[in-house]
Amino acid sequence: MEEQSDQARFAEVFLPHLVDVFRLARWLSGARTDAEDIVQEAAMRAFKAIRGFTGGNARAWVLTIVRNTSYSWLAKNRPQALVLTGDLDEQAQRQMQESAESGEVHTPETALIAKAEAESVKNAVAGLPTPFREVLVLREIHDLDYRAIAEVVQIPIGTVMSRLARARRMVFAALQESTA
Repeated sequence: MEEQSDQARFAEVFLPHLVDVFRLARWLSGARTDAEDIVQEAAMRAFKAIRGFTGGNARAWVLTIVRNTSYSWLAKNRPQALVLTGDLDEQAQRQMQESAESGEVHTPETALIAKAEAESVKNAVAGLPTPFREVLVLREIHDLDYRAIAEVVQIPIGTVMSRLARARRMVFAALQESTA
């Protein structure tokens, strides 16, 4: 009977955030196949720990597990330096679709420019040191607020704000360098 309630609670707490779980694992690992392994391990950890979830922000709880699982999995399976290679094609496609729906005309040239810009942003984010990259991804990709980011990364809110500001400045500087 307890296992059924654990399964129901897991389905209620973890499964609604599965897309965010995969995105974070992909950003942190840099590879789809690694992210799949990380998500699988994170799901097992979350299931084992589901009784310890006391309520509150389920998304932050789940993403904390994914973050910790990512780093332990990467340390075990890829002890060398991490390189982010995930692409932003889905986001670029979504942006193109939104602008098409708003009446903007896209030509092959504007699509190529948009793809090149997305690639530049991806490379700029990938070049960030891990503490800055994870805060930026949690804020801009996962749309977490400062408090939730602080909870996930286990740092003070002030540190979240300063890292986010520095990460944005570093991305902007990298983009300026790439266009110069």
